[in-house]
Amino acid sequence: MEKQYAVYILANQNNNVLYIGSTSNLESRLAQHRQKLITGFTAKYNVNKLVYFEITNDVLAAVARERQLKRWRRDKKERLVERMNPDWSDLMEIPPLRSG
Repeated sequence: MEKQYAVYILANQNNNVLYIGSTSNLESRLAQHRQKLITGFTAKYNVNKLVYFEITNDVLAAVARERQLKRWRRDKKERLVERMNPDWSDLMEIPPLRSG
């Protein structure tokens, strides 16, 4: 199986702060952001809601796309998110544990 890479956009709860990153393991990276294991911007501004992602098998394409998105103006990033996720829902919502 080929390795996959994700380019992703995170937002804070109010969707007024965005973060763009790339990773080879989206689920693990999101857990790191949510647990504030990665110090810096996302921890400081509570940016941990996955609102957009793209998957590729090419690491160089993922890095190039991340750089491209980071250069975009805010309104263009918002339109990109809204095409995939018009409600800005958390795309990696963890379902609650069921008891009994």
